Amino acid sequence: MSDTRRVVIGTAGHVDHGKTALVRALTGVETDRWEEEKRRGITIDLGFAPWALGDDVEASIVDVPGHEDFVRNMVAGATGIDVVLLVIASDEGIMPQTEEHLAIVEFLDVRSGVVAITKSDLAEPEWLELVHQDVAARLEKTGVAWHGIVPVSSVAGTGLRDLREALVAATRVVRGRDASDLFRLPVDRVFSVAGAGTVVTGTTWSGTAHVGDEVLVLPGEHRARVRSIEVHGQAREAADPGRRTALGLSGIARDAVARGSCVVDSGGWRETRRVDVQLDLLPGAAPITGRSRVRVHLGTAEVLARVTPAAERVAAGGHGAVRLRLERPVVARHGDRLVIRSYSPAATIGGAVVVDPGPAERPRRPRDAGALLDAAADVRVRELVIRSGKDGVLVRDLPLRMAVGPAQLDTVTNALVREGMALAGGRLYAASEVGAVRAAMVKALERHHQRDKLAPGFALEELRQVGGRPDLAAHVEAELVRDGTITLDAGVARLSTHQPGLGPEFSAVGDRVRNALRDAGFEGRTAAELSESNGEHAARVAEFYVRQGTAKRLGKDRYYDTEMLDRMVRIAGEEVSRLGEVSPAQLREKLGLTRKYLIPFLEWLDREGYTTRVGDKRTAGPRLTKGSAGI
Repeated sequence: MSDTRRVVIGTAGHVDHGKTALVRALTGVETDRWEEEKRRGITIDLGFAPWALGDDVEASIVDVPGHEDFVRNMVAGATGIDVVLLVIASDEGIMPQTEEHLAIVEFLDVRSGVVAITKSDLAEPEWLELVHQDVAARLEKTGVAWHGIVPVSSVAGTGLRDLREALVAATRVVRGRDASDLFRLPVDRVFSVAGAGTVVTGTTWSGTAHVGDEVLVLPGEHRARVRSIEVHGQAREAADPGRRTALGLSGIARDAVARGSCVVDSGGWRETRRVDVQLDLLPGAAPITGRSRVRVHLGTAEVLARVTPAAERVAAGGHGAVRLRLERPVVARHGDRLVIRSYSPAATIGGAVVVDPGPAERPRRPRDAGALLDAAADVRVRELVIRSGKDGVLVRDLPLRMAVGPAQLDTVTNALVREGMALAGGRLYAASEVGAVRAAMVKALERHHQRDKLAPGFALEELRQVGGRPDLAAHVEAELVRDGTITLDAGVARLSTHQPGLGPEFSAVGDRVRNALRDAGFEGRTAAELSESNGEHAARVAEFYVRQGTAKRLGKDRYYDTEMLDRMVRIAGEEVSRLGEVSPAQLREKLGLTRKYLIPFLEWLDREGYTTRVGDKRTAGPRLTKGSAGI
């Protein structure tokens, strides 16, 4: 039955219009589970029933309460339905809860439905026709595709066949759910069963879970393992999307889960207290301002939130971008549908679509992004990356923040990189940010070269700090090296066009320093000695000569003319080769140096590998071969 369509049908309608009786007549299942429901004759909580609509359609029916006191339960049940079965009693017609349920269904983006006019056996044909016309006129104002207005009687059984056929037709236009997507099941019931542990039920919104899988229960980040799976009492190995599902979980306590929790896989889901949405208000609602406190219904969760509109307010009947600052964390994803109810008295005032479930703290106000809701995945991601500026966007967050399915992730990322975006450190950065960092690095090098013509370049670590985020800076640095803009040498970066030189301003000092080092012979000169007799820039000029190879530095700051130092090494090498081993006294006599100059030179010979110290004497080191007399 690989072609079997699985759908969730949800009831809606005013209290006492016969929703539960109709479900019982259609399926044979009594969905009122609680004694109070049976005693009062009204549905208080959610009820569920399996229904085989045909060989190719497996349906789950969610029966919701119609009383205004239990709208929160109704919203929890309506979440995740594919088809709405709107129930209107023939003796009362459209009532207040009918209107509220219709608004909720539209806000949740349920696109297919059927209307059942119940108690039709009690109505005169003329009256029934008037109710039919009234309902049809009202439904024309909705965005739902209605597949029939069917008079029925749950008692007499009339009209049930026609209603069934209309519902089958309504299921044919239902959008399929992606079994390869991230797994998510909003929890609407929790209980314990001996031998099964903690059991949660809900409608699987997306993805697939298997027996044995590790899952996460959010909020709270509780880890658990799927011990068993049932679909309407039948054991299964996998929980597929679009089905009423019960998961037996091990490793988690009963009180760690509640209605409003979400069971998810480990594919990057996380809880959030900050959500940017595109809000639509009902015409009769009070305006939304920055002081508004509302009830947010997302999935099966109800959470209080403060609202920050992008503009000063969202007027009644209007729409706009707002940020919801939630008083408790929820699990949200781009494209999720919300129902917004007033804080007190509680009433449905609007609906919203999640634009970004993880916006940055600053700026505090969201930007309007309604156009992105219907855009292709690459367009959504491109806009998010551009808006994120220097912070970029973690690729692993894209399945949540922009609803990019796992199968699309690499394709979308690679396409944007080909456009010029940078992928660095697992983040995507806009081409404009890459260009800005590149320009900042080049400018910093230009300033450094201009400021210090003697320096070989900029320390690489300092240059990366100019680039902001380390991962993006490293990416741009590598790009600059590849295209030949900069050259790296021993941790120092310079523009490839830059050639360090003395130039007119240092040429006279350079001549004096070169002469001073030649005149110093085997004794060399310290930086202080050079500066004392040749000016404040003498030490920097000496370092420049070291980099150029015309001078060498022993230790921290004693400089030698390269030819002089090479001659000293040659003399020492000849003595070691001739005698096999030499003492400091022997080399002192040969070089004509006092201990002040000799000892630092001998230690340098050891460090450089020309000699090896054995006791108080030196033998040939690896850089002096047997019989060699020099370097």
